[in-house]
Amino acid sequence: MEPRASVGVYDPGTWDYTLYTTFQNSHLTRLLVCVFVLGIPENKLRVVAPDVVGGFGSKIYYYGEEALVLAAARRLGRLVKWTAFRSESFLSDAHGRDDLTKIEIAFDESGKLTAFRSETHANVGAYLSNFSTATPTFLHGTLMSGNYAVPTFYVNVKAVFTNTAPVDAYRGAGRPEATYSLERAIDKCAQEMDMDPLEIRRINFVKPEQFPYTGVADLENDTGDYDALVDKLEKLADLEGFSARRSESKKKQKTARLGCKHLH
Repeated sequence: MEPRASVGVYDPGTWDYTLYTTFQNSHLTRLLVCVFVLGIPENKLRVVAPDVVGGFGSKIYYYGEEALVLAAARRLGRLVKWTAFRSESFLSDAHGRDDLTKIEIAFDESGKLTAFRSETHANVGAYLSNFSTATPTFLHGTLMSGNYAVPTFYVNVKAVFTNTAPVDAYRGAGRPEATYSLERAIDKCAQEMDMDPLEIRRINFVKPEQFPYTGVADLENDTGDYDALVDKLEKLADLEGFSARRSESKKKQKTARLGCKHLH
């Protein structure tokens, strides 16, 4: 919501730079600007990140304007400030995600998840950003098993260059798209197997007594009680009262739909 802004200051007496910028990782900015752009020692640049607001990950990525204000400050001999227009930010700031994922899941007759595999084509934009390939691979692929005790799974991710803005960390960075695609597939499987979508999840959740639980991606989950969470959500949603609410809506000439027949 808040556009990026940077202020560059240069001291000709000491050859020191100071950068004030709306950034979420000032140490990374200093490293990249010094080593790869200006070619100066890191101790010659001080990076100050004031109240950033509205970062959500998109302000972790290094942007060229942060080095430009420093170069301009040195050339002009005065403080240089730059602020993005909001429309400019929509077009040029790092974007969140653009994945095309295909998932195949195998269940046994009791609804137990036995294996799955996924193929993802991940758009990384026209050029690579800081965490571009890490987001759909390490941060996405390793979390594809979600909250479920999956004995084996296969994940294949292909990063694809396009003509769009670069993709970087934003609002969860890999986790939301992994969760969405897996949960959507489980809903679809529940419908095809004529099972309640909550029940099929309860069958496959990692149970409290299994924690700490290390999945097949070698990531350790320290604690959790997913059954209790779903029980609470089911109660808060008042699923048993859905039919009555739907009838009442019809009387008021309104429509009410829920995506799975088992909840009707």
